[in-house]
Amino acid sequence: MAGSAADTWAGIAQVATLVLLLVVAYRPLGDWMARVYTPTKHARLERGVYRVIGVDPDAEQSWPAYLRGVLLFSAVGVLLVYLLQRIQVVLPGDLGLPNVGPALAFNTAASFVANTNWQSYSPEATVGYTVQMAGLAVQNFLSAAVGLAVAVALVRGFARRRSGTLGNVWVDVIRGTGRLLLPGAFVFAIVLVAGGVVQSWGGGVDVTTLAGGTQHIPDGFVASQEAIKELGTNGGGYFNANSAHPFENPQAWTNLVEVFLMLVIPFSLPRTFGRLVGDDRQGYAILAVMGAIFLVSLSVMSIAELAGGGSATQAAGAAMEGKEVRFGILGTTLFGTTSTATSTGAVNGMFDSFTPIGGMMALVNMMLGEISPGGVGSGLYGMLVLAVITVFIGGLLVGRTPEYLGKKIRAREMTFAALYILVTPTLVLLGTGLSLVIPGVREQVLGTSIFNPGNHGLSELLYAFTSGANNNGSAFGGLTANTTWMNSALGVVMLLGRFVPIALVLALAGSLAAQDKVPATVGTLPTHRPLFIGLLGAVAVIVTALTYFPVLALGPLAEALS
Repeated sequence: MAGSAADTWAGIAQVATLVLLLVVAYRPLGDWMARVYTPTKHARLERGVYRVIGVDPDAEQSWPAYLRGVLLFSAVGVLLVYLLQRIQVVLPGDLGLPNVGPALAFNTAASFVANTNWQSYSPEATVGYTVQMAGLAVQNFLSAAVGLAVAVALVRGFARRRSGTLGNVWVDVIRGTGRLLLPGAFVFAIVLVAGGVVQSWGGGVDVTTLAGGTQHIPDGFVASQEAIKELGTNGGGYFNANSAHPFENPQAWTNLVEVFLMLVIPFSLPRTFGRLVGDDRQGYAILAVMGAIFLVSLSVMSIAELAGGGSATQAAGAAMEGKEVRFGILGTTLFGTTSTATSTGAVNGMFDSFTPIGGMMALVNMMLGEISPGGVGSGLYGMLVLAVITVFIGGLLVGRTPEYLGKKIRAREMTFAALYILVTPTLVLLGTGLSLVIPGVREQVLGTSIFNPGNHGLSELLYAFTSGANNNGSAFGGLTANTTWMNSALGVVMLLGRFVPIALVLALAGSLAAQDKVPATVGTLPTHRPLFIGLLGAVAVIVTALTYFPVLALGPLAEALS
């Protein structure tokens, strides 16, 4: 019991340290991001890039043009990552690995470009150095930069008056990459190397095991990929064990650093939002909702895992199956809550081995739309869409035309917002349902993919499509996803789950930017006070509960009650 109490206090100390670090970073990082995306002089290197790609950096774009840029940029990324995998054997650093098959190559290309980083394969046994660095790691930067650009475009929609433009997508992506993500990843890659994370160009080493056999231990450019994997809320691991692998996450303090990296940009973006719309209080309101949901989720998951799931775990003193001793239960739940509340999907423990309620909380974090605080960029624009819905509901309650930041929320804006919140649930439930009803596919899913039939098997399948549609990338490890159906279906779901919401967000931004601002009146709902904060949190939870409760009742809830 003494050890258990010590572990609990150590976990509380980690959370307190994390909160302190995020508080310290909030203003300077949020202000810096606001300056990055505010029109200023272009750096010499940036001007050179614009000339190479044939872009006028001073030309503003309408929302359809901005969207076309996002789609074109991302489509080229999918093709390049797919091609690199298909010609791997002729690339340097192939490690003697064969070319990746078509279905898996498509799934992986879609995954990394969509900022999902779902992996239906064992990375160290499937892709070589060139694919890892030139394909996957590059998309870790670019997909995160796209998310940031879309979020900033929506904020400009609120901030601008009678404007037909939202900025320039090429400028926003290049600035986000060069001024924010690259410097941050460089600094923290050095920090992780100092903590023992591997960074090496070599073929690995052969070691003699305790049983006298020989085992090959692969290595590679792990620290540099780990840094952007977490900072960009990507999540794809260099190794199959992901952040549970000692080469990726060697000790308790590197675990805390990686959690900080996942949270620092999403939790600082509300400050950027407040600065760009000229009212810091609006940023604090969004931050309060994000933080409250995160802490509630962390508490529920931690309590569930500390309590254990049955007599065996209680007799052992803790539910440590699938968790690393060097992190403990609370170090694992802190990482797990963070990776599913953002769009990261990295894991330092196996959700498949969590208690039913603990695993369900990972699911719920994604089902909320990953808004607490969400992915880089996507968390902010997801929360702002919910804020639009919230002020609409508030306007109905008081019988007035709803307004948010001086912009009227009319039928057009509500159509975009309503469609936004319907996209991912539709993809999740359709993908899960079709996998279980299509003849031929059902037999493959039940016979090959699901090893744990019954309630837990349903949870595994539901988790896969929830992770894909919400661009998370984590998984219940008991599911075999490297099949033709799962690779193809999840690839399509990841692309639709990323780019259909982006299209709706940019359409909403364009509609808002075209409006003039209306002055606040006595009937205007203040959107920076506790009443709005509570209402926004309630809307986020209720929308999720009404949408997903039936399928949760068949999966993790039924398993917990059995």
